[in-house]
Amino acid sequence: MPKKNNKKRGGAKAQESSVTLPSSRRVDDNESMDDNLSTTQSVLSDDSSWHSLDPANDENADVLSEQENFENNFNDCLDAALEKSAATRVNALKGIKKSLQHKYFPGFLENRKETVMDCLVKCLRKGKGEEMALAASCLCLLTVQLGADAESIFTSTQPLLTTLLSDESSGYAARASCALSLAVSCVLCCDDPEIIKLLTGVLETIFRRGYGMGENSPGISPNDSWLICQTLNAWSFMLAFAPPFQVQKHVDEHMSMLPDLLQSSDVDLRIAAGQTLALMFELARENDEDFEFDDEESLCELLKQLSTDFKKHHGKKDRREQKSQFRDIYSSVLNDESPTETIRLGKMNQLELIGWAQKRQYEMFCQVLSNGISSHLKANPLLREMFDLGPPSINEYSQKHAMSKQQRTFINAASCKARCKVRAKHRDKRSAATYGLMMD
Repeated sequence: MPKKNNKKRGGAKAQESSVTLPSSRRVDDNESMDDNLSTTQSVLSDDSSWHSLDPANDENADVLSEQENFENNFNDCLDAALEKSAATRVNALKGIKKSLQHKYFPGFLENRKETVMDCLVKCLRKGKGEEMALAASCLCLLTVQLGADAESIFTSTQPLLTTLLSDESSGYAARASCALSLAVSCVLCCDDPEIIKLLTGVLETIFRRGYGMGENSPGISPNDSWLICQTLNAWSFMLAFAPPFQVQKHVDEHMSMLPDLLQSSDVDLRIAAGQTLALMFELARENDEDFEFDDEESLCELLKQLSTDFKKHHGKKDRREQKSQFRDIYSSVLNDESPTETIRLGKMNQLELIGWAQKRQYEMFCQVLSNGISSHLKANPLLREMFDLGPPSINEYSQKHAMSKQQRTFINAASCKARCKVRAKHRDKRSAATYGLMMD
């Protein structure tokens, strides 16, 4: 048999020549690259229309291009929301909702509000489930963006949203979104007492179903409890803006029945009912300093039990959240103590919430705007006026108004020192008390 030829063709020289270039070739290439670079630089330096060397112009150009991209993407989402595919419409509505939540742009929306409204109404009429819920949420966000200028939108969409809220075939998520949208839009855009009365009545019809139902009641499913909780939150949001005569009417009608919801198996519904009761006590006492609830003693006993809940069939996380909330609720009902909360906005600004009315308002807008609440509190004059933050300022959150690093370090060090002194005193007192008990 013939022998195989195992010699490799080409050898090492061929491999070396395929990888390494001659030195003269590399020098020529470098020279040509230097010539091209110098030529390009001379052309750019001689062109008087080239402005990118100015940082201010670069910044303005970036802002304009970012705004143009945002507007183009928003218009693309509007077009996609009218497609035949339900999945495409849902994704488009998610994009519209995210844009409305995270950016305040009423000037752009003002010229397109009818177009946006028509698009969302078509999704409400044509869609099902998630699509309807997203469309209703977007209508609510559109109202937050435009404020009083959205009155025509609310007038046109209110009958449809009310019908969907009352229709049990619409689905729980869609009905909850309609309830939230109606409540927020009514507060921001509507002054008609007849429409306000109509909407509060529709919301009351839903959460009344929880009256007379105790813990683990077979008459309320988890989905029903969730819907009752959402409608109760929407109703209490409207109650926070109600005139005194309406507050008294609602107190007389609901305060004796709301404790039934405190025994629900749903922790969110229990908390919502407790906060609504605390809000009603707060508003009633503002209107009448001598206000008293006939069954206040038994109500306080129930609130005290909920603030110290130890039932094993309630989850540990649920018990922790419930205790935290009901301690404040119990103190408000028993001792007329208003809860306070401070929320930081930017580096030097903060929002102080005092009382259950402001707390309910802030929580509702947090639910509507999600992570975009800080952006709207910074730029949206409607929300800033509602929470007494003053007119919006362009540079309010800029570094110019922020403290220097040295100032922040000094303040933090002083706070830490004072905190350590207070804690040391408390430790000394506890130690002395413990030692005294041991001696006794």
